[in-house]
Amino acid sequence: MDAFNLNRQLRRRFGGKLGTAVLILAAILLSLRAWQGETSLAKNSDAFDYYVLALSWSPSFCSDNPGRSQCGRKFEFILHGLWPQYESGFPLECDTPHAPPDRRTLDEMTAATPDKGLIRHQWRRHGSCSGMSAEEFFGDALAAWEKVKQPDLTPLRRRDGSMSWAAVEKAFLEANPRFSADSVTVKCKQGRLSEVRICLTKDLQARACGREVVRDCRDQALEVPAPR
Repeated sequence: MDAFNLNRQLRRRFGGKLGTAVLILAAILLSLRAWQGETSLAKNSDAFDYYVLALSWSPSFCSDNPGRSQCGRKFEFILHGLWPQYESGFPLECDTPHAPPDRRTLDEMTAATPDKGLIRHQWRRHGSCSGMSAEEFFGDALAAWEKVKQPDLTPLRRRDGSMSWAAVEKAFLEANPRFSADSVTVKCKQGRLSEVRICLTKDLQARACGREVVRDCRDQALEVPAPR
């Protein structure tokens, strides 16, 4: 917004209560604030430190969202997303010169993320901060997905169908020996298994998670709905 329009809006809001000098100063400050916001957003475009690969337990998600396209099919883990991460914090919804994913990219991604709406959302929210094209970013996402061996959780279930978060984490570590305990975290929601998150370098090698990628499971008895 230019200074003239800012001036007009300020006069409309405050009428004659503000003098011309004050209006001009306010316009300058608002313009500077907008410019700084745009600059910091642009800097987010590829200046991240590592990735978080989020694997969602589909049966838990479908317990709360039965109408979504992935539900009604026997998915276990699906690829929720590959998220650029800072050592502290993370970028979101960055300015990008790249176009959204095309039909071919969307079709290729459905093998791991069977909801095209989620794929588009992941591009807007996370992929836009990668500094890559949608094709490149989702190529990395599929490569990361394929690197992770998903363990069979069925033998870990107790008689009541529950298991501990520690058992889920241990199963991933045993299935993926290159992972360390500080590169894998288990996420819970309302007493159910929600996600397993794995921290990766930019070249998709396991690494320690930052302190903000924390485990939030506290219950020993964790509900893990079976695919159906």
